[in-house]
Amino acid sequence: MKFNRLGNSGIFVSDLCLGTMTFGDTRLRGTTAPEAEKIIHAYLDAGGNHIDTANVYVAGQSEEIIGRALASGGRRHQTIVATKANFPIDAGKGINEQGTSRLNLINSVNGSLKRLQTDYIDLLYVHCWDHITPLEETLATLHQLVTDGKVRYVGVSNYKAWQLMKALQLSEKYGWVRFVAAQYQYSLVKRDIEYEFTDICSNEGLSLIPWSPLGGGFLSGKYRRDVRPNADFTDGRIGGTPARAEDSWERRNTEKNWAVVELLGQLAAQYNATHAQLALAWARQQPTVGSVIIGARTLPQLHENLKAANLQLATADIAKLNEISRPEELYPYRFIAEYGRK
Repeated sequence: MKFNRLGNSGIFVSDLCLGTMTFGDTRLRGTTAPEAEKIIHAYLDAGGNHIDTANVYVAGQSEEIIGRALASGGRRHQTIVATKANFPIDAGKGINEQGTSRLNLINSVNGSLKRLQTDYIDLLYVHCWDHITPLEETLATLHQLVTDGKVRYVGVSNYKAWQLMKALQLSEKYGWVRFVAAQYQYSLVKRDIEYEFTDICSNEGLSLIPWSPLGGGFLSGKYRRDVRPNADFTDGRIGGTPARAEDSWERRNTEKNWAVVELLGQLAAQYNATHAQLALAWARQQPTVGSVIIGARTLPQLHENLKAANLQLATADIAKLNEISRPEELYPYRFIAEYGRK
């Protein structure tokens, strides 16, 4: 596995990151705690050092599993653990147990530290924009958490471009810690962030950390055109109905996306690789990407996905995939690309 510098920080992360959103979920697409601990150790044995979770994943159980696994194996020191704060773990609790207020950020971090059985979090993401809490309050609290030693680095997820730039400007103005990582949905079937965020990451010194690089499994090659899968296709990420989920069939079932799957099928024989491995390799080789979050429900799935670490796509094949999956034209981006000063 290769290692990339995390933004403008001084640490390095493996280019494949272990995602743990389903760890502890006993439903069909979940991973039991014993299996999850085996997956964590297998990932670390394979050379990975970057594990991603969130306080809300399976109501805190994901963090608890990671904490037990790292403590029992004595491997905490070699692992970059990333978690997140914003959303309520229990929707039925108090009104202040959500958002990025000073109160909730501090309480969330303390809860994560306890579940992770550690005294510091390597990378803390603000999980989503909070339109109620003043941004200054959020950023000052993140700075204090770093100053107190509870958090080492901070990242951002699910902000709009202007919100991210405003946060970076305020951090610069007041001397607060800056975001070093930006976690966004990014795959061959979801490239919207290229309109703004790849430029921001490149120019402002953030590593892009893609989640759902397989489009919720759509790019695995196991689905067929016009054959709607069972309801378990979507995980319903953060609430809402399956049809509204980011990885829903309704969002994926388009002619352009099927063309991407077909091209992956053509390249699979050429590279002796699976659809999923090719899609992960494409994500790994995109500019500004520091670490790609891979999911694994079972050990065999983990081992299959890890093979993408050694898969290097030719420039011509990346160009083919880029062209067939190109996002639709939007103003003013097309205008700037055509008429802007080169």
